[in-house]
Amino acid sequence: MLILVGITLVAAPAQAQEAAGSGGFNPQELLRNALQWVDDLGAIAPIAFMLIYVVSTVAFLPGSVLTLGAGVLFGIVKGSIYVFFGATIGATLAFLVGRYLARGWISKKIAGNEKFSAIDRAVGKEGFKIVLLTRLSPIFPFNLLNYGMGVTGVSLKDYVLASVGMIPGTIMYVYIGSLAGSLATIGGETQANPVAQWAIRIIGFIATVAVTLYVTKIARKALDESIDTPDANTAN
Repeated sequence: MLILVGITLVAAPAQAQEAAGSGGFNPQELLRNALQWVDDLGAIAPIAFMLIYVVSTVAFLPGSVLTLGAGVLFGIVKGSIYVFFGATIGATLAFLVGRYLARGWISKKIAGNEKFSAIDRAVGKEGFKIVLLTRLSPIFPFNLLNYGMGVTGVSLKDYVLASVGMIPGTIMYVYIGSLAGSLATIGGETQANPVAQWAIRIIGFIATVAVTLYVTKIARKALDESIDTPDANTAN
């Protein structure tokens, strides 16, 4: 699958390579040209779009350009569906990379740190709620979070299921993109319905506060447990 993804991005742009080569690397221009290429593919355009979204997520490229572009190319409903699946698959691959390429090294580094291990286990038990809240909050960087969560004890199942938290923000961005009218105007002055914008902001704010308080509570509980454990062992 990764080979197919790579071929997709390489094939997309004779134009994108020119843009990147003439003025330095410009990921937004690269993705905008890739979207233009997708627009000419006809029936296989949705597949190509999702593959590009996958590789962009893994490669830390800005997903907002693609999400807005989905609104232009596919409309609100189909665009939201394609973005959701592309982002979820890409996030899962990044999570797996973080888990199997980085977790072993980090585990060795914190092997003797009982407090960190306790927090890691506690977060693992509440993984679904934490990931869901961070997905709802715009403050937590999507691409970085994908790799970071792979280093924690969050299960793959909880991580994937919690991807539903991306849906409100996805629909909002796809909607904004649908108002742009053309790929050339993506990122311009197009504005969504103010009510919808404020709804997403409020949801994001509540999620940010909730995840901050929730993680703090879990961390404090885990630290207390890690401190109590040696005393219990000594008593025995």
